[in-house]
Formats: sequence, structure tokens, C-alpha cells
Amino acid sequence: MALRELKVCLLGDTGVGKSSIVCRFVQDSFDPDINPTIGASFMTKMVPRNNEIHKYLIWDTAGQERFRSLAPMYYRGSAAAVIVYDITKEETFHMLKTWVKELQHHGPQNIVVAIAGNKCDLVDMREVQTELAKNYAESIDAIFIETSAKTSINISEMFEEISKKIPCVEPCTNDRPSFKLRPLQLESSSSRCC
Repeated sequence: MALRELKVCLLGDTGVGKSSIVCRFVQDSFDPDINPTIGASFMTKMVPRNNEIHKYLIWDTAGQERFRSLAPMYYRGSAAAVIVYDITKEETFHMLKTWVKELQHHGPQNIVVAIAGNKCDLVDMREVQTELAKNYAESIDAIFIETSAKTSINISEMFEEISKKIPCVEPCTNDRPSFKLRPLQLESSSSRCC
């Protein structure tokens, strides 16, 4: 099997659950008292897919305004960006559009974008309607998915969808860049949830 590295960056306002999504995906854990990310945190996870091992290199960026200028440093060179909003806070959905514009102006040309409406377990507190978010995602050709880091709804599925949309590995005929594979080398990972 060959190893394929996929750099994925999570963007969005503070408190939407970016770190919780990463911790649920990488460690299958949820901490309701998780501290806000300072700058960015980094985790990895390897997942078998078809005849490859996909190694996700995940950058979880801080959502606070004072760290916003650092975001381009993390999404530069990314294969995918997950822009997260909180379905219970309408303002986080409106800010998501600002993140999208920033990516369109400063991000990699062929970056795969996923829109994640997090905290879908809190349906009684919903402020952002699914159809509205889904239509917006379709208008920018993005993956759309509602997730819950707390209850593990659609977390793995979101990364699976990202893997499907990333440009092919073999030489392509659709003007998308191809990515090189390298032989799989087992390594120990010291990733931890912060």
C-alpha cells in the first residue's frame, strides 16, 4: 500500500467546535471543557482507503479575531479546508462566508472546501436551517455536511467525502494536479488532543 498525505485545514469562528471535530476524528474523544486553540494545533490520522493509506495532516486554526491573520499560513498548500459553523449561532454562518471569500482570494486554486454545520445534536436550538446552508455550499461547489463532535455524527463521513473530492493520484486528464505517492513507512504518532 502507498501512503498519501492530505493536508486539511479547519477554519471558522471561535467556539464552533473545530478542535472538538479534530479530537473526535483523530482520537474518538470529546471534551466538553476544551480550551480555545491558540494560534493553531496539529494532529495526524491514517485511514485506509482503497489501495492507499491516507494520512491526514490536520491544522486546527484559532477562531479568535486576533489570530485570523495567521490562517493563510496554515491553509497555504492545503488539499482541503473545512469551514465550520455552529448551527445554533446564526452569526457563525454569516462569518463562514468571510472565510470562504478569504480562501477564494488567497487559498490554493484547487482546494477542496467542506462546509460543516457542527452541533447538529442541538436541534432544538437551531438558528441556521439545513437547506439554507446546503444551498450556499452548492453555490460554491463545496461539500456540505452537518456534524456533531459530541455524538460523533458524520465526523468520519466528512473526511471520507473530502478524500473522494481531492484530485486523483495518477496522472489526470481533467486539468487537476496529481499527487505523488510514496511507500508506506510506519511511524509512531504523538498526537494528542489539546
